[in-house]
Amino acid sequence: MITELISPYLISIFAAWFGAHLIKYIISSIKKEKLNLRAHLFISGGMPSAHSSAVTAMVIIIGLRDGIELGLFGIAVLFAAITMYDAVKVRRSSGEQGVAIRYLIRENKSNVVLPRVAKGHTPLEVIFGVILGVVIGIVVFMSTK
Repeated sequence: MITELISPYLISIFAAWFGAHLIKYIISSIKKEKLNLRAHLFISGGMPSAHSSAVTAMVIIIGLRDGIELGLFGIAVLFAAITMYDAVKVRRSSGEQGVAIRYLIRENKSNVVLPRVAKGHTPLEVIFGVILGVVIGIVVFMSTK
C-alpha cells in the first residue's frame, strides 16, 4: 500500500496542493485564459487558495489520525491560521501595492525595472481552499486507515 511508502500526512498536503492548482488550471481553461500547466502549479493567488487547502488538509489528517487533544494539532491549527491570515491580509495587500507601483512606473515612463507582483487571496478563495482541504483530508484519512 502507498501509505507504507509515503506518510498520509504528506499525501494529504500534496494532494490538496495539487488539487487546488488543478482547479485553478480548469478555471483558467473555462475562462479561456492562457494555459500553462507548469506555471499553474506555482501560481500565486487565484481560486482556490492552495496554501489554505494544504494547511487545512494537514490539520484535518492530524486531528483525525492523532486526535485534537495533542499539542501537534494545536500547532497545526496555529500554522494554518497564520498562513490563511497572511494570504488574505499581507500577501493580498503587497500584491495590490505591487500593481500600483507597476502602474506608476509605466505611467511615468520610468527606466526602473518592473517588479514582479505576487497576488494574495480574497477571503472567498481562502474559504474554498479550506473546503477543499477538509474534503481531501477526510478522503486521505478514510483511504489510509
